[in-house]
Amino acid sequence: MNDSLAKSPELHYPTLKFEDVGGNEETLVEVCKLLIHMRHPEVYQQLGMVPPRGFLLHGPPGCGKTLLAQAVAGVSAGQFIYRDAPRHPFSLGLSMAPCILFIDEIDAITPKREVASKDMERRIVAQLLTCMDDLNSLAVPAQLLVVGATNRPDSLDPALRRAGRFDREICMGIPDEAARLRILRTLCRKLKLPEDFDYQQLARLTPGYVGADLMALCREAAMSAVNRVLLETRGPPVLCLLKSTETLSEEKLAGLSILMSDFQLSLASVQPSAKREGFATVPDVTWEDVGALQDVREELTMAILAPVRSPEQFRALGLSAPSGVLLAGPPGCGKTLLAKAVANESGLNFISVKGPELLNMYVGESERAVRQVFQRGRNSAPCVIFFDEIDALCPRRSGHESGASVRVVNQLLTEMDGLESRRQVFIMAATNRPDIIDPAVLRPGRLDKTLYVGLPPPADRHTILHTITKGGTRPQLEQDVSLEEIARDKRCDGFSGADLTALVREASLNALRTYLKSQPSSAASPGHTHSSGSAADIRVSKDNFEDAFGKVRPSVSTKMRERLSVRL
Repeated sequence: MNDSLAKSPELHYPTLKFEDVGGNEETLVEVCKLLIHMRHPEVYQQLGMVPPRGFLLHGPPGCGKTLLAQAVAGVSAGQFIYRDAPRHPFSLGLSMAPCILFIDEIDAITPKREVASKDMERRIVAQLLTCMDDLNSLAVPAQLLVVGATNRPDSLDPALRRAGRFDREICMGIPDEAARLRILRTLCRKLKLPEDFDYQQLARLTPGYVGADLMALCREAAMSAVNRVLLETRGPPVLCLLKSTETLSEEKLAGLSILMSDFQLSLASVQPSAKREGFATVPDVTWEDVGALQDVREELTMAILAPVRSPEQFRALGLSAPSGVLLAGPPGCGKTLLAKAVANESGLNFISVKGPELLNMYVGESERAVRQVFQRGRNSAPCVIFFDEIDALCPRRSGHESGASVRVVNQLLTEMDGLESRRQVFIMAATNRPDIIDPAVLRPGRLDKTLYVGLPPPADRHTILHTITKGGTRPQLEQDVSLEEIARDKRCDGFSGADLTALVREASLNALRTYLKSQPSSAASPGHTHSSGSAADIRVSKDNFEDAFGKVRPSVSTKMRERLSVRL
Protein backbone atom coordinates (compact mmCIF):
# COMPACT_ATOMS: atom_id res chain seq x y z
CA MET A 1 0.00 0.00 0.00
CA ASN A 2 1.23 3.49 -0.82
CA ASP A 3 2.60 5.16 2.34
CA SER A 4 1.14 8.53 1.40
CA LEU A 5 -2.31 6.98 1.12
CA ALA A 6 -1.89 5.04 4.34
CA LYS A 7 -1.03 8.22 6.20
CA SER A 8 -3.82 10.24 4.62
CA PRO A 9 -6.11 11.78 7.25
CA GLU A 10 -9.11 10.88 5.11
CA LEU A 11 -8.57 7.12 5.49
CA HIS A 12 -9.89 5.26 8.50
CA TYR A 13 -9.97 1.59 9.42
CA PRO A 14 -13.01 1.18 11.68
CA THR A 15 -13.02 -1.74 14.06
CA LEU A 16 -16.72 -1.49 14.89
CA LYS A 17 -18.97 -4.45 14.17
CA PHE A 18 -22.71 -4.83 13.88
CA GLU A 19 -22.73 -6.09 17.49
CA ASP A 20 -21.74 -2.54 18.55
CA VAL A 21 -24.90 -1.10 16.97
CA GLY A 22 -27.91 -1.89 19.14
CA GLY A 23 -31.59 -1.46 18.41
CA ASN A 24 -31.39 -1.25 14.59
CA GLU A 25 -31.78 -4.86 13.47
CA GLU A 26 -34.17 -4.09 10.58
CA THR A 27 -31.86 -1.34 9.33
CA LEU A 28 -28.88 -3.69 9.53
CA VAL A 29 -30.68 -6.27 7.39
CA GLU A 30 -31.40 -3.63 4.74
CA VAL A 31 -27.77 -2.49 4.79
CA CYS A 32 -26.45 -6.06 4.48
CA LYS A 33 -28.43 -6.51 1.26
CA LEU A 34 -26.57 -3.54 -0.22
CA LEU A 35 -23.13 -4.83 0.82
CA ILE A 36 -22.97 -8.13 -1.06
CA HIS A 37 -20.99 -6.67 -3.98
CA MET A 38 -18.34 -5.34 -1.58
CA ARG A 39 -17.32 -8.91 -0.77
CA HIS A 40 -18.57 -10.74 -3.87
CA PRO A 41 -18.55 -8.48 -6.96
CA GLU A 42 -18.83 -11.57 -9.16
CA VAL A 43 -22.50 -11.97 -8.18
CA TYR A 44 -23.63 -8.84 -10.02
CA GLN A 45 -21.18 -9.53 -12.88
CA GLN A 46 -22.83 -12.89 -13.41
CA LEU A 47 -26.25 -11.23 -13.52
CA GLY A 48 -25.03 -8.45 -15.82
CA MET A 49 -26.45 -5.82 -13.44
CA VAL A 50 -24.82 -2.71 -12.00
CA PRO A 51 -24.59 -3.09 -8.19
CA PRO A 52 -26.04 -0.52 -5.77
CA ARG A 53 -23.93 2.61 -5.67
CA GLY A 54 -24.92 4.06 -2.33
CA PHE A 55 -27.57 4.70 0.24
CA LEU A 56 -28.70 7.67 2.30
CA LEU A 57 -29.12 7.47 6.07
CA HIS A 58 -31.47 10.05 7.54
CA GLY A 59 -33.01 10.58 10.94
CA PRO A 60 -32.84 12.83 14.00
CA PRO A 61 -29.43 13.78 15.44
CA GLY A 62 -27.83 11.19 17.69
CA CYS A 63 -29.73 8.16 16.37
CA GLY A 64 -26.56 6.38 15.16
CA LYS A 65 -26.12 7.24 11.46
CA THR A 66 -22.34 7.72 11.65
CA LEU A 67 -21.99 4.72 13.96
CA LEU A 68 -23.85 2.50 11.51
CA ALA A 69 -21.70 3.69 8.59
CA GLN A 70 -18.53 2.88 10.53
CA ALA A 71 -19.89 -0.55 11.45
CA VAL A 72 -20.67 -1.18 7.77
CA ALA A 73 -17.06 -0.39 6.90
CA GLY A 74 -15.78 -2.54 9.74
CA VAL A 75 -17.76 -5.55 8.57
CA SER A 76 -17.49 -5.28 4.80
CA ALA A 77 -14.50 -3.41 3.46
CA GLY A 78 -12.32 -2.42 6.39
CA GLN A 79 -11.35 0.86 4.66
CA PHE A 80 -13.33 4.00 5.26
CA ILE A 81 -13.05 7.46 3.70
CA TYR A 82 -14.61 10.24 5.74
CA ARG A 83 -14.84 13.42 3.70
CA ASP A 84 -17.02 16.40 2.84
CA ALA A 85 -15.77 17.16 -0.72
CA PRO A 86 -16.59 14.85 -3.61
CA ARG A 87 -13.88 14.51 -6.25
CA HIS A 88 -10.61 13.56 -4.54
CA PRO A 89 -12.18 10.93 -2.24
CA PHE A 90 -13.76 9.21 -5.27
CA SER A 91 -10.40 8.74 -6.98
CA LEU A 92 -8.86 7.70 -3.67
CA GLY A 93 -11.67 5.23 -3.00
CA LEU A 94 -11.33 3.63 -6.43
CA SER A 95 -7.62 3.09 -5.83
CA MET A 96 -8.31 1.59 -2.39
CA ALA A 97 -11.29 -0.60 -3.39
CA PRO A 98 -13.08 -2.31 -1.77
CA CYS A 99 -13.84 0.88 0.09
CA ILE A 100 -16.70 2.92 1.58
CA LEU A 101 -16.97 6.68 1.02
CA PHE A 102 -18.93 8.25 3.86
CA ILE A 103 -20.18 11.85 3.51
CA ASP A 104 -21.56 13.10 6.82
CA GLU A 105 -24.00 16.04 6.96
CA ILE A 106 -24.32 15.78 3.20
CA ASP A 107 -27.05 18.43 3.14
CA ALA A 108 -24.40 21.07 3.95
CA ILE A 109 -22.56 20.56 0.65
CA THR A 110 -25.36 19.38 -1.66
CA PRO A 111 -28.35 21.70 -1.15
CA LYS A 112 -31.04 22.14 -3.76
CA ARG A 113 -29.43 23.98 -6.65
CA GLU A 114 -32.36 26.30 -7.24
CA VAL A 115 -31.98 27.72 -3.71
CA ALA A 116 -28.18 27.52 -3.43
CA SER A 117 -26.70 30.88 -2.47
CA LYS A 118 -23.28 30.32 -4.08
CA ASP A 119 -22.06 28.98 -7.41
CA MET A 120 -19.61 26.76 -5.54
CA GLU A 121 -22.47 24.83 -3.95
CA ARG A 122 -24.01 24.18 -7.37
CA ARG A 123 -20.65 23.02 -8.72
CA ILE A 124 -20.21 20.62 -5.79
CA VAL A 125 -23.63 19.09 -6.44
CA ALA A 126 -22.87 18.72 -10.15
CA GLN A 127 -19.44 17.20 -9.39
CA LEU A 128 -20.91 14.63 -6.99
CA LEU A 129 -23.56 13.64 -9.52
CA THR A 130 -20.90 13.21 -12.21
CA CYS A 131 -18.66 11.13 -9.95
CA MET A 132 -21.48 8.77 -8.97
CA ASP A 133 -22.56 8.36 -12.60
CA ASP A 134 -18.96 7.61 -13.63
CA LEU A 135 -19.00 4.59 -11.30
CA ASN A 136 -21.71 3.03 -13.45
CA SER A 137 -19.75 3.56 -16.68
CA LEU A 138 -16.72 1.51 -15.61
CA ALA A 139 -16.05 -1.70 -17.52
CA VAL A 140 -15.67 -3.61 -14.27
CA PRO A 141 -18.08 -2.49 -11.51
CA ALA A 142 -16.09 -0.74 -8.79
CA GLN A 143 -16.23 -2.04 -5.22
CA LEU A 144 -17.01 1.41 -3.91
CA LEU A 145 -20.10 2.21 -1.84
CA VAL A 146 -21.14 5.80 -1.16
CA VAL A 147 -22.97 6.44 2.12
CA GLY A 148 -24.53 9.79 2.96
CA ALA A 149 -25.96 10.89 6.30
CA THR A 150 -28.25 13.79 7.09
CA ASN A 151 -31.03 14.83 9.42
CA ARG A 152 -32.54 17.07 6.71
CA PRO A 153 -33.25 14.82 3.71
CA ASP A 154 -35.76 17.25 2.21
CA SER A 155 -33.04 19.88 1.75
CA LEU A 156 -30.94 17.65 -0.56
CA ASP A 157 -30.90 18.21 -4.31
CA PRO A 158 -33.52 15.86 -5.84
CA ALA A 159 -31.06 14.61 -8.48
CA LEU A 160 -29.05 12.87 -5.74
CA ARG A 161 -32.03 10.88 -4.56
CA ARG A 162 -32.82 9.04 -7.78
CA ALA A 163 -31.96 5.44 -8.58
CA GLY A 164 -28.37 4.86 -9.67
CA ARG A 165 -27.01 7.31 -7.15
CA PHE A 166 -28.41 6.93 -3.68
CA ASP A 167 -30.39 3.78 -4.49
CA ARG A 168 -31.92 3.41 -1.04
CA GLU A 169 -32.99 5.82 1.66
CA ILE A 170 -32.91 4.31 5.13
CA CYS A 171 -34.64 6.11 7.96
CA MET A 172 -33.21 5.73 11.46
CA GLY A 173 -35.95 7.05 13.70
CA ILE A 174 -36.28 7.53 17.42
CA PRO A 175 -35.98 4.09 19.08
CA ASP A 176 -38.99 2.56 20.80
CA GLU A 177 -38.85 0.79 24.16
CA ALA A 178 -37.67 -2.53 22.70
CA ALA A 179 -34.92 -0.81 20.69
CA ARG A 180 -33.83 1.22 23.72
CA LEU A 181 -33.54 -2.02 25.68
CA ARG A 182 -31.15 -3.46 23.09
CA ILE A 183 -29.16 -0.21 22.92
CA LEU A 184 -28.78 -0.13 26.70
CA ARG A 185 -27.56 -3.72 26.78
CA THR A 186 -25.00 -2.83 24.12
CA LEU A 187 -23.80 0.32 25.89
CA CYS A 188 -23.61 -1.34 29.32
CA ARG A 189 -21.63 -4.40 28.26
CA LYS A 190 -18.45 -3.13 29.91
CA LEU A 191 -20.03 -1.19 32.78
CA LYS A 192 -19.99 -2.50 36.32
CA LEU A 193 -23.65 -3.00 37.17
CA PRO A 194 -25.46 -5.20 39.72
CA GLU A 195 -26.24 -8.68 38.46
CA ASP A 196 -29.98 -8.08 38.84
CA PHE A 197 -29.95 -4.70 37.06
CA ASP A 198 -33.37 -4.04 35.48
CA TYR A 199 -32.66 -2.93 31.90
CA GLN A 200 -36.38 -3.12 31.08
CA GLN A 201 -37.27 -0.54 33.71
CA LEU A 202 -34.56 1.84 32.49
CA ALA A 203 -35.76 1.46 28.90
CA ARG A 204 -39.28 2.29 30.07
CA LEU A 205 -38.02 5.42 31.87
CA THR A 206 -36.26 6.84 28.79
CA PRO A 207 -38.91 7.57 26.12
CA GLY A 208 -37.68 9.91 23.38
CA TYR A 209 -34.01 9.10 24.03
CA VAL A 210 -31.80 8.30 21.03
CA GLY A 211 -28.54 6.34 21.21
CA ALA A 212 -26.43 9.43 21.92
CA ASP A 213 -28.74 10.40 24.78
CA LEU A 214 -28.50 6.93 26.32
CA MET A 215 -24.71 7.10 26.10
CA ALA A 216 -24.78 10.48 27.85
CA LEU A 217 -27.11 8.98 30.47
CA CYS A 218 -24.62 6.17 31.15
CA ARG A 219 -21.84 8.75 31.53
CA GLU A 220 -23.90 10.85 33.95
CA ALA A 221 -24.83 7.75 35.94
CA ALA A 222 -21.14 6.84 36.24
CA MET A 223 -20.37 10.32 37.56
CA SER A 224 -23.25 10.00 40.01
CA ALA A 225 -21.84 6.68 41.23
CA VAL A 226 -18.43 8.30 41.79
CA ASN A 227 -20.01 11.11 43.78
CA ARG A 228 -22.06 8.68 45.82
CA VAL A 229 -19.24 6.31 46.72
CA LEU A 230 -16.11 8.47 46.91
CA LEU A 231 -17.26 11.99 47.71
CA GLU A 232 -20.30 11.57 49.95
CA THR A 233 -18.74 9.01 52.29
CA ARG A 234 -16.50 9.78 55.25
CA GLY A 235 -13.46 9.73 52.99
CA PRO A 236 -11.40 12.78 51.99
CA PRO A 237 -13.24 15.81 50.61
CA VAL A 238 -13.18 16.47 46.87
CA LEU A 239 -10.24 18.92 46.96
CA CYS A 240 -8.06 16.50 48.87
CA LEU A 241 -9.04 13.75 46.46
CA LEU A 242 -8.00 15.89 43.49
CA LYS A 243 -4.64 16.85 45.04
CA SER A 244 -3.80 13.29 46.01
CA THR A 245 -1.66 11.37 43.51
CA GLU A 246 -2.02 8.03 45.25
CA THR A 247 -3.97 5.27 43.57
CA LEU A 248 -7.20 4.49 45.36
CA SER A 249 -7.12 1.24 47.28
CA GLU A 250 -9.03 -1.82 46.17
CA GLU A 251 -11.12 -1.56 49.31
CA LYS A 252 -12.42 1.87 48.25
CA LEU A 253 -13.00 0.75 44.68
CA ALA A 254 -14.75 -2.47 45.69
CA GLY A 255 -18.09 -0.77 46.33
CA LEU A 256 -17.93 1.34 43.17
CA SER A 257 -20.70 0.26 40.80
CA ILE A 258 -23.53 1.98 38.94
CA LEU A 259 -26.95 1.41 40.50
CA MET A 260 -30.43 2.05 39.19
CA SER A 261 -30.66 5.03 41.57
CA ASP A 262 -27.70 6.61 39.76
CA PHE A 263 -29.51 6.32 36.44
CA GLN A 264 -32.72 7.71 37.92
CA LEU A 265 -30.82 10.66 39.37
CA SER A 266 -29.18 11.33 35.98
CA LEU A 267 -32.49 11.39 34.10
CA ALA A 268 -33.09 14.93 35.35
CA SER A 269 -29.85 16.23 33.81
CA VAL A 270 -29.98 14.46 30.42
CA GLN A 271 -32.65 15.91 28.17
CA PRO A 272 -33.74 13.80 25.17
CA SER A 273 -32.50 15.08 21.82
CA ALA A 274 -35.96 14.46 20.40
CA LYS A 275 -37.36 17.05 22.79
CA ARG A 276 -34.61 19.57 22.07
CA GLU A 277 -34.86 19.22 18.30
CA GLY A 278 -38.63 19.64 18.15
CA PHE A 279 -39.35 15.96 17.50
CA ALA A 280 -41.70 13.81 19.54
CA THR A 281 -41.55 13.06 23.22
CA VAL A 282 -43.67 11.09 25.65
CA PRO A 283 -45.87 13.22 27.95
CA ASP A 284 -45.76 12.79 31.71
CA VAL A 285 -49.56 12.64 32.15
CA THR A 286 -50.84 9.30 33.44
CA TRP A 287 -54.31 7.80 33.92
CA GLU A 288 -54.08 8.83 37.59
CA ASP A 289 -54.15 12.46 36.43
CA VAL A 290 -57.41 11.89 34.54
CA GLY A 291 -60.53 11.81 36.68
CA ALA A 292 -63.56 9.85 35.42
CA LEU A 293 -64.14 9.53 31.62
CA GLN A 294 -64.03 5.76 32.01
CA ASP A 295 -66.07 5.01 28.87
CA VAL A 296 -63.86 7.20 26.68
CA ARG A 297 -60.75 5.67 28.21
CA GLU A 298 -61.94 2.18 27.27
CA GLU A 299 -62.63 3.28 23.70
CA LEU A 300 -59.18 4.83 23.40
CA THR A 301 -57.62 1.71 24.88
CA MET A 302 -59.15 -0.44 22.15
CA ALA A 303 -58.36 2.10 19.44
CA ILE A 304 -54.68 2.76 20.26
CA LEU A 305 -53.34 0.69 23.16
CA ALA A 306 -54.68 -2.65 21.97
CA PRO A 307 -53.06 -2.51 18.48
CA VAL A 308 -49.73 -1.65 20.13
CA ARG A 309 -49.88 -4.29 22.85
CA SER A 310 -51.61 -7.11 20.93
CA PRO A 311 -50.69 -6.80 17.23
CA GLU A 312 -50.83 -10.58 16.70
CA GLN A 313 -54.44 -10.79 17.88
CA PHE A 314 -55.42 -7.89 15.61
CA ARG A 315 -53.83 -9.59 12.61
CA ALA A 316 -55.46 -12.92 13.47
CA LEU A 317 -58.91 -11.27 13.42
CA GLY A 318 -58.15 -9.28 10.28
CA LEU A 319 -58.55 -6.02 12.15
CA SER A 320 -56.74 -2.84 11.28
CA ALA A 321 -56.12 -0.05 13.73
CA PRO A 322 -58.40 3.00 13.37
CA SER A 323 -56.83 5.60 11.13
CA GLY A 324 -57.71 8.40 13.51
CA VAL A 325 -59.75 9.37 16.54
CA LEU A 326 -61.56 12.69 16.98
CA LEU A 327 -62.28 13.84 20.54
CA ALA A 328 -65.17 16.28 20.48
CA GLY A 329 -66.81 18.05 23.37
CA PRO A 330 -67.13 21.28 25.31
CA PRO A 331 -63.99 23.20 26.35
CA GLY A 332 -62.27 22.11 29.56
CA CYS A 333 -63.56 18.52 29.62
CA GLY A 334 -60.16 16.83 29.35
CA LYS A 335 -59.71 16.09 25.64
CA THR A 336 -56.04 17.09 25.54
CA LEU A 337 -55.41 15.40 28.88
CA LEU A 338 -56.85 12.15 27.54
CA ALA A 339 -54.61 12.24 24.46
CA LYS A 340 -51.49 12.74 26.58
CA ALA A 341 -52.48 10.02 29.03
CA VAL A 342 -53.09 7.42 26.32
CA ALA A 343 -49.69 8.20 24.74
CA ASN A 344 -47.98 7.85 28.12
CA GLU A 345 -49.80 4.64 28.98
CA SER A 346 -48.79 3.00 25.72
CA GLY A 347 -45.22 4.34 25.78
CA LEU A 348 -45.76 5.96 22.39
CA ASN A 349 -43.98 9.08 21.26
CA PHE A 350 -46.25 12.10 21.17
CA ILE A 351 -46.33 15.06 18.77
CA SER A 352 -48.71 17.78 19.91
CA VAL A 353 -49.74 20.27 17.24
CA LYS A 354 -51.89 23.31 17.91
CA GLY A 355 -53.99 23.84 14.80
CA PRO A 356 -53.27 27.56 14.24
CA GLU A 357 -49.48 27.23 14.70
CA LEU A 358 -49.11 25.46 11.34
CA LEU A 359 -50.68 28.34 9.45
CA ASN A 360 -48.30 30.74 7.71
CA MET A 361 -48.94 33.83 5.61
CA TYR A 362 -46.44 32.77 2.92
CA VAL A 363 -47.58 30.54 0.07
CA GLY A 364 -46.56 26.92 0.52
CA GLU A 365 -45.21 27.28 4.06
CA SER A 366 -48.35 25.95 5.78
CA GLU A 367 -48.41 22.87 3.54
CA ARG A 368 -44.70 22.30 4.19
CA ALA A 369 -45.35 22.48 7.95
CA VAL A 370 -48.07 19.83 7.65
CA ARG A 371 -45.75 17.55 5.64
CA GLN A 372 -43.00 18.02 8.22
CA VAL A 373 -45.31 17.00 11.09
CA PHE A 374 -46.28 13.75 9.37
CA GLN A 375 -42.68 13.02 8.40
CA ARG A 376 -41.64 13.43 12.03
CA GLY A 377 -44.43 11.09 13.03
CA ARG A 378 -43.16 8.41 10.64
CA ASN A 379 -39.59 8.91 11.88
CA SER A 380 -40.75 8.64 15.51
CA ALA A 381 -43.02 5.61 15.12
CA PRO A 382 -44.68 4.25 17.19
CA CYS A 383 -46.16 7.69 17.59
CA VAL A 384 -49.36 9.63 18.25
CA ILE A 385 -49.85 12.86 16.26
CA PHE A 386 -52.32 15.01 18.19
CA PHE A 387 -53.98 18.00 16.51
CA ASP A 388 -55.49 20.32 19.08
CA GLU A 389 -58.18 22.72 17.86
CA ILE A 390 -58.22 20.97 14.49
CA ASP A 391 -61.18 23.08 13.39
CA ALA A 392 -58.73 25.99 12.87
CA LEU A 393 -56.57 23.83 10.59
CA CYS A 394 -59.24 22.25 8.38
CA PRO A 395 -62.45 24.30 8.32
CA ARG A 396 -65.29 23.38 6.02
CA ARG A 397 -64.49 24.20 2.38
CA SER A 398 -66.98 25.89 0.08
CA GLY A 399 -67.13 25.73 -3.69
CA HIS A 400 -65.79 29.26 -4.19
CA GLU A 401 -62.73 29.21 -1.93
CA SER A 402 -59.18 28.81 -3.22
CA GLY A 403 -57.06 30.37 -0.49
CA ALA A 404 -54.44 29.12 1.92
CA SER A 405 -56.94 27.31 4.17
CA VAL A 406 -58.12 25.15 1.25
CA ARG A 407 -54.54 24.19 0.37
CA VAL A 408 -53.87 23.24 4.00
CA VAL A 409 -56.99 21.04 4.12
CA ASN A 410 -55.97 19.36 0.86
CA GLN A 411 -52.45 18.75 2.18
CA LEU A 412 -53.80 17.31 5.43
CA LEU A 413 -56.12 14.95 3.54
CA THR A 414 -53.26 13.83 1.31
CA GLU A 415 -51.00 13.08 4.29
CA MET A 416 -53.75 11.16 6.08
CA ASP A 417 -54.30 9.02 2.99
CA GLY A 418 -50.54 8.47 2.73
CA LEU A 419 -50.52 6.96 6.19
CA GLU A 420 -52.31 3.83 4.98
CA SER A 421 -48.94 2.08 4.86
CA ARG A 422 -47.83 3.51 8.17
CA ARG A 423 -46.52 1.39 11.00
CA GLN A 424 -48.00 2.40 14.33
CA VAL A 425 -48.56 6.09 13.59
CA PHE A 426 -51.88 7.13 15.13
CA ILE A 427 -53.81 10.34 14.53
CA MET A 428 -55.80 12.02 17.28
CA ALA A 429 -57.55 15.37 17.14
CA ALA A 430 -59.62 17.50 19.48
CA THR A 431 -62.22 20.17 18.85
CA ASN A 432 -65.18 21.86 20.45
CA ARG A 433 -66.55 22.87 17.01
CA PRO A 434 -67.09 19.62 15.06
CA ASP A 435 -69.77 21.33 12.98
CA ILE A 436 -67.25 23.52 11.11
CA ILE A 437 -64.72 20.74 10.31
CA ASP A 438 -64.55 19.74 6.65
CA PRO A 439 -66.57 16.51 6.19
CA ALA A 440 -63.78 14.92 4.12
CA VAL A 441 -61.58 14.81 7.24
CA LEU A 442 -64.18 12.77 9.12
CA ARG A 443 -64.75 10.02 6.55
CA PRO A 444 -63.62 6.41 7.21
CA GLY A 445 -59.90 6.00 6.66
CA ARG A 446 -59.07 9.37 8.18
CA LEU A 447 -60.61 10.50 11.48
CA ASP A 448 -63.02 7.58 11.33
CA LYS A 449 -63.86 7.34 15.03
CA THR A 450 -65.49 10.20 16.94
CA LEU A 451 -65.67 10.12 20.74
CA TYR A 452 -67.75 12.59 22.67
CA VAL A 453 -66.11 13.93 25.82
CA GLY A 454 -68.99 15.61 27.60
CA LEU A 455 -69.58 17.40 30.87
CA PRO A 456 -69.14 15.10 33.87
CA PRO A 457 -72.17 13.85 35.87
CA PRO A 458 -72.11 14.08 39.70
CA ALA A 459 -70.27 10.76 40.19
CA ASP A 460 -67.57 11.80 37.72
CA ARG A 461 -67.34 15.24 39.32
CA HIS A 462 -66.56 13.52 42.63
CA THR A 463 -63.79 11.50 40.99
CA ILE A 464 -62.36 14.63 39.33
CA LEU A 465 -62.36 16.57 42.62
CA HIS A 466 -60.64 13.64 44.31
CA THR A 467 -57.98 13.68 41.58
CA ILE A 468 -57.50 17.47 41.70
CA THR A 469 -57.03 17.52 45.48
CA LYS A 470 -54.81 14.39 45.54
CA GLY A 471 -57.36 12.65 47.75
CA GLY A 472 -57.86 15.72 49.93
CA THR A 473 -54.17 16.15 50.75
CA ARG A 474 -53.26 19.03 48.42
CA PRO A 475 -54.82 21.30 49.39
CA GLN A 476 -55.54 19.91 52.84
CA LEU A 477 -59.24 19.94 53.64
CA GLU A 478 -61.04 20.53 56.92
CA GLN A 479 -63.17 17.77 58.41
CA ASP A 480 -66.36 19.57 57.42
CA VAL A 481 -65.52 19.43 53.70
CA SER A 482 -67.14 16.58 51.75
CA LEU A 483 -66.06 16.32 48.14
CA GLU A 484 -69.07 14.15 47.36
CA GLU A 485 -71.48 16.84 48.65
CA ILE A 486 -69.68 19.47 46.57
CA ALA A 487 -69.87 17.26 43.48
CA ARG A 488 -73.62 16.72 43.93
CA ASP A 489 -74.33 20.37 44.68
CA LYS A 490 -76.82 21.86 42.18
CA ARG A 491 -74.46 24.78 41.66
CA CYS A 492 -71.96 22.33 40.08
CA ASP A 493 -74.35 21.37 37.31
CA GLY A 494 -72.69 22.24 34.00
CA PHE A 495 -69.20 22.38 35.50
CA SER A 496 -66.40 20.98 33.35
CA GLY A 497 -63.14 19.58 34.68
CA ALA A 498 -61.50 22.97 34.16
CA ASP A 499 -64.32 24.65 36.12
CA LEU A 500 -63.85 22.24 39.03
CA THR A 501 -60.12 23.02 39.00
CA ALA A 502 -60.95 26.73 39.13
CA LEU A 503 -63.36 26.08 42.03
CA VAL A 504 -60.68 24.30 44.08
CA ARG A 505 -58.15 27.01 43.29
CA GLU A 506 -60.53 29.79 44.33
CA ALA A 507 -61.36 27.98 47.59
CA SER A 508 -57.62 27.54 48.27
CA LEU A 509 -57.01 31.26 47.69
CA ASN A 510 -59.82 32.07 50.11
CA ALA A 511 -58.19 29.83 52.73
CA LEU A 512 -54.81 31.51 52.14
CA ARG A 513 -56.38 34.97 52.41
CA THR A 514 -58.03 34.06 55.72
CA TYR A 515 -54.78 32.58 57.04
CA LEU A 516 -52.70 35.65 56.15
CA LYS A 517 -55.19 37.99 57.83
CA SER A 518 -54.93 35.95 61.02
CA GLN A 519 -51.15 36.49 61.20
CA PRO A 520 -50.05 39.58 63.16
CA SER A 521 -47.13 40.36 60.80
CA SER A 522 -49.43 40.77 57.82
CA ALA A 523 -51.58 43.31 59.70
CA ALA A 524 -48.54 45.34 60.74
CA SER A 525 -46.99 45.63 57.30
CA PRO A 526 -49.14 44.85 54.26
CA GLY A 527 -46.12 44.26 51.99
CA HIS A 528 -44.47 41.84 54.41
CA THR A 529 -44.96 38.15 53.59
CA HIS A 530 -43.33 36.63 56.67
CA SER A 531 -45.67 34.75 59.00
CA SER A 532 -45.04 32.95 62.24
CA GLY A 533 -47.23 29.93 61.38
CA SER A 534 -46.52 26.95 59.19
CA ALA A 535 -47.88 26.18 55.73
CA ALA A 536 -49.22 22.91 57.16
CA ASP A 537 -51.69 24.97 59.21
CA ILE A 538 -53.52 26.16 56.08
CA ARG A 539 -56.65 24.11 55.50
CA VAL A 540 -59.56 24.68 53.15
CA SER A 541 -62.91 24.79 54.90
CA LYS A 542 -66.50 24.43 53.75
CA ASP A 543 -66.96 28.21 54.02
CA ASN A 544 -64.07 28.71 51.61
CA PHE A 545 -65.85 26.57 49.04
CA GLU A 546 -69.12 28.49 49.65
CA ASP A 547 -67.33 31.75 48.87
CA ALA A 548 -65.74 30.16 45.78
CA PHE A 549 -69.18 29.17 44.44
CA GLY A 550 -70.03 32.87 44.38
CA LYS A 551 -67.17 33.60 41.96
CA VAL A 552 -66.92 30.50 39.71
CA ARG A 553 -69.60 29.94 37.10
CA PRO A 554 -69.92 27.22 34.43
CA SER A 555 -67.78 28.09 31.41
CA VAL A 556 -69.88 26.05 28.96
CA SER A 557 -73.15 27.70 28.01
CA THR A 558 -76.39 25.78 27.63
CA LYS A 559 -76.48 26.74 23.95
CA MET A 560 -73.07 25.19 23.30
CA ARG A 561 -74.07 21.99 25.09
CA GLU A 562 -77.23 21.70 23.01
CA ARG A 563 -75.35 22.35 19.76
CA LEU A 564 -72.75 19.66 20.52
CA SER A 565 -75.35 17.10 21.58
CA VAL A 566 -77.28 17.65 18.33
CA ARG A 567 -74.18 17.35 16.14
CA LEU A 568 -72.83 14.24 17.90
